[in-house]
Amino acid sequence: MSYDEEQAKRSRVVVETPNTRREVVHSEAVRTPERDGVSSTMVGVLVIVAIGLVTLLVLFLMTGRTDEFRNDVATQPAPVPQTTIIEQPAAQQPPVIIQQPAPVQSAPVIIQQPAPSGGEVQTDARIQSDIDRQIADDEIFSTLGITATVASGKVTLQGTVRSETLKMEIERMVRAVKGVLQVDNQIQVVSG
Repeated sequence: MSYDEEQAKRSRVVVETPNTRREVVHSEAVRTPERDGVSSTMVGVLVIVAIGLVTLLVLFLMTGRTDEFRNDVATQPAPVPQTTIIEQPAAQQPPVIIQQPAPVQSAPVIIQQPAPSGGEVQTDARIQSDIDRQIADDEIFSTLGITATVASGKVTLQGTVRSETLKMEIERMVRAVKGVLQVDNQIQVVSG
């Protein structure tokens, strides 16, 4: 990118004398010689390329030294750590005794049902079936939907009836069943 550069300077001077007036024009041309060197852009590119090459060279040299270092370390045996053993005379120490409280266990619960009179043992299942049979055989009670549950000789009655009289009659009938010890009458009386 070489080129000729020309600059022109013109100056105008007016000279006045008492008799005449005259104008003098002075022009001067300045020429810059053609550049045969390297432009500033080219210098910048060369500097960047040089920095890149130096960086690559340094990295290459460091990589080579790292490999040499690794080879040197791999060929050397690992250092053996020194172990110092100090022997002390055996001292008599009293034994350590740890006492723990005995685990607490609850005593087993034993439930004995009293034997019914007459020497015959009645089970809850037998009592339940007797009560269910009596309710099913009665024309009035079988239509009411009364349920009886037996647990350890205790009968719980549930359901609804239309009068207090019916509630008492069902309870009386259940108390008469052999083996019943107690009756919990939860039957509701609803008027309707």
